Amino acid sequence: MNNAQDLYLYKRERDYIPRIAAVHDLCGYGKCSLGVAIPVLSAAGCDVCPVPTSLFSAHTRFPVFHMHDTTDMLTPYLDAWVAEGIELDAIYSGFLGAAEQVGAIKRLYREHPQALRIVDPVMGDGGKQYTTYTDELCAAMGELVQGADILTPNLTEASILTGIPYEGQDVSEDYVRAIANKLIEMGAKNVIIKGVVHDGEQVIRNYVVGQDLAFEEVSGPLLPFMLHGTGDLYASSLLAAVMAGRSLHDAVEFAGSFVCDAMQITCKQPDYEVRGVSFESRLSEVAALLG
Repeated sequence: MNNAQDLYLYKRERDYIPRIAAVHDLCGYGKCSLGVAIPVLSAAGCDVCPVPTSLFSAHTRFPVFHMHDTTDMLTPYLDAWVAEGIELDAIYSGFLGAAEQVGAIKRLYREHPQALRIVDPVMGDGGKQYTTYTDELCAAMGELVQGADILTPNLTEASILTGIPYEGQDVSEDYVRAIANKLIEMGAKNVIIKGVVHDGEQVIRNYVVGQDLAFEEVSGPLLPFMLHGTGDLYASSLLAAVMAGRSLHDAVEFAGSFVCDAMQITCKQPDYEVRGVSFESRLSEVAALLG
């Protein structure tokens, strides 16, 4: 078995700008989803091509928001990409608005078989599904596990995908191994389980394992508050590091550090509890990956 320090999923060619389809929702207010993926991946020298799965006035942490489902436009949208002969180096999916949208992602996989597949299965947190997610949509999301080069569920999402009961955030390493191995059995190539926190500790643990990778822990400091959108920022900054030519281990370490830095900036902003993660002033850290 190899370790994540030796796994490089993308070889960055000098002066080449990789193109990434970002299949996420777009929020008018509150930093998350495409509002995170576009600037973070652009800072890593990537050409980000949005495929909007929903349009929101604000993210779902706000008590009042308007959602527009974009499912009906996805087929002609992608037809136009085919007509233009667009090529992709990676396909990065996150929040979906309807179960039918999984078909659009699978279409991208068929049309771009060499592209990396990065799946952030955004479905819930703290043991609960998000309010806009149905059981049908969660089941459809499970279809994206097969063949995922990188799968980044939190413990809630891993539980939903595998059917293994959610046991909170303070779980044993044996539990994490079992749930990660189940995802690998389902076809994921590399899995990152996020957010293990043991009571009384100020440490957050993420775990990396793959079909050919040994089980590994990557930990960092636990801050005394939670923010909406940190999962989107984590997956986007992890992918930024991968596309900059870093190993999977280094990408996981970078993502954890970058999210922590951004959270510390965020807590100094007005209404920081709901506004999303304020990462803008730290984008130089992402750009430095290219050095």
